[in-house]
Amino acid sequence: MKPDRRFLLADPAHFVALGFGSGLWPKGPGTAGTLAGWLLFPFVKAPLSDPLFGALLVACFLFGVIACERTGRSLGVADHGAIVWDEIVAIWLVLWLTPATLAWQAAAFALFRFFDIVKPAPIRWVDEHTRGGFGVMLDDILAAGYTLLALALLLRLIG
Repeated sequence: MKPDRRFLLADPAHFVALGFGSGLWPKGPGTAGTLAGWLLFPFVKAPLSDPLFGALLVACFLFGVIACERTGRSLGVADHGAIVWDEIVAIWLVLWLTPATLAWQAAAFALFRFFDIVKPAPIRWVDEHTRGGFGVMLDDILAAGYTLLALALLLRLIG
């Protein structure tokens, strides 16, 4: 099944799981979802302290498990390409811990997309063996971890 605007608006879980509509982008919905997350990040983070933002990320992850599971069941594919809430939550985590400059954020975006697409071990194993909404969310959090590690190494090299 190919989700459309009607599907997006049929259930609040679909609306969230499809990244408020960014997952409906015809070419590269994962990249569109990550971009949506990047664009939303300053509005979501700015009013919150770091502890509150951390709690929000945990809540978004847990809600994402439910929303992605429900949406995947409705679409008949557990990790349908249009489901991009996992990218949004993961890029928020990455951006939270990335220097707040356009250059570093662009590097974070590119690195995250690379790790999310390539899925180096153990991300690929998790993607293939962890089912449902938890699996959908977890592999992107692991890609965020690889991204943060790569950014830390870059920061160390550049100084």
